[in-house]
Amino acid sequence: MSTLVTILQFFASLSLLVLVHEFGHFLMARIFKVRVEKFQIFFGTPIIKFKPQNSDTEYGIGWLPLGGYVKIAGMIDESLDQEQMKRDVQDWEFRSKPAWQRLLIMIMGVVFNFIFALLLYCILSFAYGEKYIPFQNMTHGMSFSETAKEIGFQDGDIFYMADSIPLEKPGNESFRQIVEAEKVTIIRNGEKKEIKMPEDFMQRLMASGEGFISYRIPFVVDSVIRGSRAEMAQFQTGDSIVAFEGDSITEIYISDATKKFAENKNIPISVIVARNGGRDTLTLTPDHNGKVGVYMKPISAFYATKNVTYGPIEAIGVGISRGLELLTGYVSDMKYVFTKEGAQSVGGFLSIGSLFPYPFNAQIFWEITAFLSLILAFMNILPIPALDGGHLMFLIYEIITRKKPSQKALVNAQIIGMAILLFLLIFANVNDFFRFFGE
Repeated sequence: MSTLVTILQFFASLSLLVLVHEFGHFLMARIFKVRVEKFQIFFGTPIIKFKPQNSDTEYGIGWLPLGGYVKIAGMIDESLDQEQMKRDVQDWEFRSKPAWQRLLIMIMGVVFNFIFALLLYCILSFAYGEKYIPFQNMTHGMSFSETAKEIGFQDGDIFYMADSIPLEKPGNESFRQIVEAEKVTIIRNGEKKEIKMPEDFMQRLMASGEGFISYRIPFVVDSVIRGSRAEMAQFQTGDSIVAFEGDSITEIYISDATKKFAENKNIPISVIVARNGGRDTLTLTPDHNGKVGVYMKPISAFYATKNVTYGPIEAIGVGISRGLELLTGYVSDMKYVFTKEGAQSVGGFLSIGSLFPYPFNAQIFWEITAFLSLILAFMNILPIPALDGGHLMFLIYEIITRKKPSQKALVNAQIIGMAILLFLLIFANVNDFFRFFGE
């Protein structure tokens, strides 16, 4: 069921974003009286199609859920329809319009995705505000990966400052500030200490594949799943693991327990739990996936949460700022794609699909959809033939030189661009395959 819910969310989000993008092209083409012959969501032979009476456009849904397109008359596109281009130019064709009109038609898909993302962020800011746990409220600190410990971090450190920038709110922006800082100030045992950050720290993290930090949350059982290994071991609501027998660790967090369970699949282990003011020793056998079958108390049960609400006008400014910040950060992170470690971290459909939550959460769904809309806008503007950015590249060349590229050049560029995109698609999804199923 969880897989089905995730898949449905992925395709619902993708379909909506493709619809928004292609509608941008469609609307601007209609404004300039350019005929749109097809408006199709997804590729392949349409499984549903219809053409309204007195309309030039056929609407459809293809069988391959990997995008969509509008077929604009008089334009070299994914269809590679050259027969139409051999006929006399008509005043309702794309190729008959001035270069500036064609440029607006091509860029409007990207613009619509960008505007749609900002609109979602504005609505989300008004509807939900912001809810987060400030770093300074995390009295147990953070758990760090081995790569982070190699440069001086220790479990329990509390982030305080990246260079001269105070760190308050966990998230992509603070993570980027930490990774790219020359030094990070942390609080350890009540004292401030500085960690010198190596320039290649991000590459080290990507190469390790183990991440950087995780929240340090005490292992306290909220409920026990019926029929699970935890129920068989007689775990109860409210139990907290304080030690594993034979280990020197006497303060157990979720990250510690998860690692211990993964190391002892189908192997009985003795667990010391705090219960009703006393301590009991239980024998627990994690299953073949390293799972035990409990729901944990949420992080908000241990750390004070900060809630910020916004009025309608204020939410507009906050939403726009947030969208621009995320887009800027994403563009900045693209430099890592051109490193060996970054290329190996590129993800495909499985990586994107894994972002969606189970069970369904409306706020998270729209947060992810807004971010994907920003990514779609940015990726489409890249000057790769077959993408909008490739068409824009030729149009800008035409405006500057006042010479139209030949039809042969446009067709060849389209074929090359489609080959590049196919390679990138395969590469990203092969990465996913080895990431999710390689072990």
